Amino acid sequence: MLREYISDPEYVTNDGDTIFSLLADRAESDPDGDIAEYQDDGRVWHTVSASAMLARVREVAKGLIGLGVRPGTMVAIYSATCYEWGVVDFACAAIGAVSVPIYETDSERQAASIIADTSPLIAFAGDHQHAQTLEQVRGEVESLEYVFNFKAGGLDAVADFGAHVTDGDLDEAISRVRADDMTTIVYTSGSTGKPKGAMLSNRNFTHIVKNGYIILDDMLYEPNRLLLFLPLAHCFARYIQYVAIGGHGVVGYIPGAKHLLADLRSFKPTYLLGVPRVFEKVYNAASQKAGNGIAGRIFAAAYNHFVAWSRDEQDGRGHSPVARLQHTFFMKTVGKSVRSALGPNLAWLACGGAPLNADLAHFFNGMDGITFIQGYGMTETAAPMLVNWQDANRVGSVGKPGPGMGVKQDDDGELLLTGPNVFLGYYRQPELTAETKTADGWIRTGDLGTIDDDGFVYITGRKKDIIITAGGKNVSPAPMEEIINTCPIVGHAVVVGDGKPFISALIELDEEMTRSWLESQGLDRDAPMSEIASNDAVRAFVQQYIDQANANVSRAESVRKFVILDEEFSQDAGTLTPSLKVVRPKVLKRYDDVIEGEIYTPKTPSKPLPATVRILDRTTESVKQASENVSPKVRQAYEQAKANVSDSIASVSERIKRQQDEEGEEQSSEAAGESVETTAPSDPVANDGGAAVEKNNEKNEEK
Repeated sequence: MLREYISDPEYVTNDGDTIFSLLADRAESDPDGDIAEYQDDGRVWHTVSASAMLARVREVAKGLIGLGVRPGTMVAIYSATCYEWGVVDFACAAIGAVSVPIYETDSERQAASIIADTSPLIAFAGDHQHAQTLEQVRGEVESLEYVFNFKAGGLDAVADFGAHVTDGDLDEAISRVRADDMTTIVYTSGSTGKPKGAMLSNRNFTHIVKNGYIILDDMLYEPNRLLLFLPLAHCFARYIQYVAIGGHGVVGYIPGAKHLLADLRSFKPTYLLGVPRVFEKVYNAASQKAGNGIAGRIFAAAYNHFVAWSRDEQDGRGHSPVARLQHTFFMKTVGKSVRSALGPNLAWLACGGAPLNADLAHFFNGMDGITFIQGYGMTETAAPMLVNWQDANRVGSVGKPGPGMGVKQDDDGELLLTGPNVFLGYYRQPELTAETKTADGWIRTGDLGTIDDDGFVYITGRKKDIIITAGGKNVSPAPMEEIINTCPIVGHAVVVGDGKPFISALIELDEEMTRSWLESQGLDRDAPMSEIASNDAVRAFVQQYIDQANANVSRAESVRKFVILDEEFSQDAGTLTPSLKVVRPKVLKRYDDVIEGEIYTPKTPSKPLPATVRILDRTTESVKQASENVSPKVRQAYEQAKANVSDSIASVSERIKRQQDEEGEEQSSEAAGESVETTAPSDPVANDGGAAVEKNNEKNEEK
């Protein structure tokens, strides 16, 4: 294992490598080529050429200048992903304005906090609801003078303000922007605490964009189609938008994943990017559709086959004639269904944002025509900087540093990153910047991991999430959670136990998948979640995946008890970030009564005291009574004898009682179905795991 790995530089960015230059160069080289598509209210696709997008960006940039925007002026964007979002983004970058994205799911309070912190001159709203929120905020933030609504002709209105701004004026403004100028402030999604604004430059993005073309040429640079449903407020989405625009890609802008399967079929992307939950849902849906009968057994066998097939190929092992026959069969029965749901052109699946179970990655990678890659990055590194390369892909790892970037491990096992893509610092928080970013340009990630001899990185957990039990055992919850999360009906698992006598877990159900699973089992899918959470069949199904997780660890690290919650995590409750990451501190706080009152409540012994203890207690009382009926000298002797005998009796009695308390708690726990022994692993795609990519066909999909 290595402690540090730095990749050799390939493309070195220059002062002219700005975000706007990606679009300008594309329009110059292929003006009539398609560059973007978007849907109207009827979900019909419309195509935009490179020259048309550039012209629209220039119109909006002129309008911004006419409104008083200058280099460094803040411009907020409070909207779901859409074509207009991309236009404003490039228009701001063109003239040196600083874009401040706000997640469309952020509450009024959260949006107001970001606007108050950055003092934008202009704010763009994605729809009427967001516009109303911004108008309310505008009354409280003196700097905010204009609010434009994308759904109410907002871009046309902005362009009108640029009627007197000439092309020469605009070109002069564009020429002043340099690669190291700040271009955006992105507020982190706050999975570990209060969001903070990361200041990012043009070079932070363009370095990883340009070098990405070198290491993933077929996926990122050659003609490709990207279906962009991730929120553009997230750096991952911003980065991949720039990649597609700067290469030979076509970006399909959609506001979310509500109609994802239908959109995949109509847009026909060549690659798909998502957080682990996206791929877990695809797998769960495929498993559910397969059901419990012969189709379910075939799906379970196919899962194991594709995982083994991918692992064998990665390790350089060949495939036996029997394995090849099986592969043909499973591709026709299971692989074909998954492939058809993802679209006929799809060749790449890319996952980032959180840990993904390695077997699940191998499942997709084992199918013909699909390459599954994982990457790793932070808001502070302008998204992915560790990634699996086209000719160097190790499924299960998050890859290795891209050209000119590096990773190292400190004495505590924490990973640090460096490269031209590392951010400028936190907005108006120099102390926090100094804590996170070292003087020589390395940034602390807060994640624990290892680096193999070839530079590939494996994430093992979060430094702040490490659980130290009452017995002093250090436990990383991430590996356990990854396995439990593969259960089709589990939304998220949160392993707990810091300072406690044993490890336990909170289980959040995916309501849609759970109800579908109940129906497939002949159970009541319409029961309230409070009943479903305590359903024995549901609990037994989750138990299979608890067993799987426990099979990989010692008993001291295993999940001994778990509670199934009757509500889903959400942004409104503060338990989920907009990028679907669990906010662990908020979860622990919200469910403190469950943790302390249900999981770790001391249990009263349920069995009467053994006869041995009762006899010893009576003996003590007899000694006491006898000592009261004798002379003083004899009494003195009795007192000494009583002390000696009582000490011995008390010691034995206490040991017996303590042993019985422990046995009683174990038996009580087991009777309640809560204690989990480390057993042989259950099949993660056993018969009750069935499902399918179609997600109960398009009717559910359209809801």
